[in-house]
Amino acid sequence: MKNMKINVLDKGFVHLVDCMGDDRSAVRAARVSYGKELSTEEKDKKLINYLLKHGHFSPFEHISFTFHVKAPIFVVRQWFRHRIGMSPNEISRRYTSKQADEFYLPDHIRIQDTKNKQGSFKTDDKELTQKAINKIEKIYDETYSVYKELLDMGVAREMARTVLPVGQYTEFYLTTNARAIMHFLDLRADSHAQWEIQEYAKAIAEVFKEKCPWTYESFIKNDYKGNILD
Repeated sequence: MKNMKINVLDKGFVHLVDCMGDDRSAVRAARVSYGKELSTEEKDKKLINYLLKHGHFSPFEHISFTFHVKAPIFVVRQWFRHRIGMSPNEISRRYTSKQADEFYLPDHIRIQDTKNKQGSFKTDDKELTQKAINKIEKIYDETYSVYKELLDMGVAREMARTVLPVGQYTEFYLTTNARAIMHFLDLRADSHAQWEIQEYAKAIAEVFKEKCPWTYESFIKNDYKGNILD
């Protein structure tokens, strides 16, 4: 279970490297209020359902996950806006150039929605799609070439990295808890979020569902505010 790894986008992934607790961890934390422990499966499931239905989320902070994530920088910058209950440590381009040549190359192109500033929709125009993807790939090649030239000139990594685009892949470790995951899924596993981060949210949801099936089922039924998970 700890080695559960899900590939995302063209080169990214979500890898569960450690976890502590499960559905019954939340049950124990909730029942301590009454000096009680676990009960039958039916009663424990019922309690989880009650907690989520009535907004009692603190017991779910006792279920923790540590992920290793590889994602484009623009996705990670959205992800790191989730600051409560999520502790990340990211690779630094000040210290290493390892895998600095990896960039996200989309397999489709989306067109800006003229009525919704945050909206977009996938185009069926094959010519436009290929032309746009070619331009994206070209600029990746050019900027990485300049990056390497700067390093070869002796320019410090912390300065050379300024030419690299936000489509570059980065990696980070993230320790979080079930409560924070549910909030993340509310906002990012939703059609209003950018498509790329939706894909990462779906991967996180898959791990969450596997590790905490009772909590996941009750979350979807009682509290989930997004619209792409079931």
